Amino acid sequence: MKKKNLNQWLVKRNKDLFFRRSKIEGYRSRSAFKLIEMNKKFKFLKNNSLLLDLGSSPGGWTQVSKKKITKGKILAVDIISMDKIKSVDFIKGDFSDIKVSEKIIAYFNKKIDIVLSDMAINTSGNKNLDSYRTGELCLNAMNLAKKILSQEGVFLSKLFMGSIFNEINQKANKYFKQVTKYKPLSSKKESKEIYIFCKGVLNI
Repeated sequence: MKKKNLNQWLVKRNKDLFFRRSKIEGYRSRSAFKLIEMNKKFKFLKNNSLLLDLGSSPGGWTQVSKKKITKGKILAVDIISMDKIKSVDFIKGDFSDIKVSEKIIAYFNKKIDIVLSDMAINTSGNKNLDSYRTGELCLNAMNLAKKILSQEGVFLSKLFMGSIFNEINQKANKYFKQVTKYKPLSSKKESKEIYIFCKGVLNI
């Protein structure tokens, strides 16, 4: 990134309300407020939940989850390292790798309550390609969620509006009883980012 563009980006970021709030309130990312808002709407983070946070680093969503889940169990997974969060276990690896998914399943050793995914691929500059590849992450996360969620379990994932959206929507409605698309207020207006909230696993 050129120095001029970098400086403009830094100024814009520092003016961002949610970025500043994340620093004040001790969250590792502004995306923490997206999860806070969505939990207020859907009320799914329960005190004794078993929760899997995919693509967790730097840990903003994990921090929010930990504040709500004090008697349950949280496992965070990412291909890049994440600084320790008290009472949260972390696996470094690709969740779609069979060895890593087996570790996840063995860790809980039972059906779980919540699977979160705030994953997005590193941007390439091609918005259509980035949207599609992020959508593939969502589909892979959904497949894992279908395997490990309890009957009334919740799957919440980021995606970008684009060519793969219909495939994601169709699979979600095939897998889950309730499917809701939602764009948090804390999501930037210019972004095509939305979230899909799914609840209740269908037996197929």
